[in-house]
Amino acid sequence: MFGGNFAASGFLSVVELSLAVSLSATAIACLIGLPLGAVLAMLRFPGRTLLIMLVNALLGLPPVVVGLALYLLLSHSGPLGAFRLLFTPGAMVLAQSVLALPIVAAFAHRTLEQGWSDYGDQLRADGAGRLRALPHLLRIGAPGILTAVLAGFGRTVSEVGAILVVGGNIAGYTRTMTTTIALETSKGDLPLALGLGLVLIAISTSVSAAAFLLGGNLERLRPARPQRSPRKEESE
Repeated sequence: MFGGNFAASGFLSVVELSLAVSLSATAIACLIGLPLGAVLAMLRFPGRTLLIMLVNALLGLPPVVVGLALYLLLSHSGPLGAFRLLFTPGAMVLAQSVLALPIVAAFAHRTLEQGWSDYGDQLRADGAGRLRALPHLLRIGAPGILTAVLAGFGRTVSEVGAILVVGGNIAGYTRTMTTTIALETSKGDLPLALGLGLVLIAISTSVSAAAFLLGGNLERLRPARPQRSPRKEESE
């Protein structure tokens, strides 16, 4: 019974599409979110505090509202309708990227801000400007950066509301694990829904276990926090 239902529903293709969309969205969120977090951590400029507040406020973005906003933008009468992305995997990647971006940026900002506070003086004393110091901070804060990336991936792979709105849940084209679970549960096909649910749990568990092991190794390689001089501590 399980095998027949899984084969008829394109089980493997659903899993593959889910991973492809989620990994692509996570990559886009990291390409934008990590530099944004670094800018917020290392630079001081007008509006910085407001931008930090905005990034953190967007952590709780309602997925369905994001999906609706993108639907209006991508519809044929919308400003981005010419790209014909609505009801395509590309629209799903865009929706998941929007949801994961604040998570990656906020986690990266907190990690890099702490690293810049602890090691910034030492890096500047060695002649490294902010741009040259960034690779060192990323290495020092690798466990936190890894957490940011994985948190972004967790947001994307578990997303259902936004991609249902902009993807349409089209069989064989935009149907992912989460949307299939929602659909098959409503139809009463619990074996398929449970099977996909187990795959999602296995993916999340595997990623978390790998992150834990890798994060522990990276933490052991982290340099010791430099000691601040008593004079500087008194001035603060």
